[in-house]
Amino acid sequence: MVHGTSGFRGTRAGVTAGSEPRNQSDSVVGDSLPRIRVPYWCAKGHETRLVFVKLPEDQIPLRWDCPKCGLVAAREQGQANFERADEEIFKSHLDYVKERRSSQDAEIVLAGALERLRARRILPDELLGDA
Repeated sequence: MVHGTSGFRGTRAGVTAGSEPRNQSDSVVGDSLPRIRVPYWCAKGHETRLVFVKLPEDQIPLRWDCPKCGLVAAREQGQANFERADEEIFKSHLDYVKERRSSQDAEIVLAGALERLRARRILPDELLGDA
């Protein structure tokens, strides 16, 4: 069954202050919240303007990731650093596992998993490294 109206309601991404809702009938229009546009600049000079619901100043993020280069962007032009703080560096799943387990623990877990596969005869011995 095809409906003539959109399945999405609410505001669209990138709504600017004072803009009218689109794709809604006149009977559905409600009160819109006040919005503000906040600029962010990264160290490479890329400017990103984001729209937020009008919040107290301390609740608006001071930093944002630049969508063009991935560097940290600041609200004040020229304030952004090229480097992220060490605690903000992306970690893969393997990095987190290595934090929890030593290499010796990993060898024990791997040996147990291979033994279970051998016992169930799921993989030929050549693939399990017994050749």
